[in-house]
Amino acid sequence: MKSLIQIAVAVICLFSCQPGNTPASAPSTATTWQTRLDSVLPLLGHRNWIIIADKAFPFQSAPGMVYINTNATLPEVADYTIRQLGKGTHVSPILYLDKELSFVPGAAGYRDTLQQIFKGQSVQTLLHDSVFAKMDKTAGLFKVIVLKTNTTLAYSSVFINLDCKYWSADKEQAMREAMKTK
Repeated sequence: MKSLIQIAVAVICLFSCQPGNTPASAPSTATTWQTRLDSVLPLLGHRNWIIIADKAFPFQSAPGMVYINTNATLPEVADYTIRQLGKGTHVSPILYLDKELSFVPGAAGYRDTLQQIFKGQSVQTLLHDSVFAKMDKTAGLFKVIVLKTNTTLAYSSVFINLDCKYWSADKEQAMREAMKTK
């Protein structure tokens, strides 16, 4: 009888254990990717990144990387994300695309779609490795939200570096100059 109780306790313990670090991309029937993004946007600030990634984007082991599986197309996710960032009062996007995208056969329609979504915002193009190097400089200290899409077009990811919406580089420089005189 004692061994049956021990087995029962062991089985209960085994099945009641929950992993302590559930990935952010774990499926949830009650939460959509839009709801999850909306809940994290107020927490993000200057120097955080949002990557709207194609399907082949790697699942990285860095602790600051938070993945959300959207199961949507990249243009759909980019459109929603840019609109939500536009509604906010604290951050504005600095947009990056891979330079290689201009040379991917069949990508002209995709590029045109992104241009419509970005509505005249400045978009910088950098070589793929340069974008990662730029992002990696801050990824060790700041959260990077990866919105994984089901798009299968090479070099199609959108990299968004968040900047302070209410404090410009010009204001920062003017303040620093004023500080030198005091």
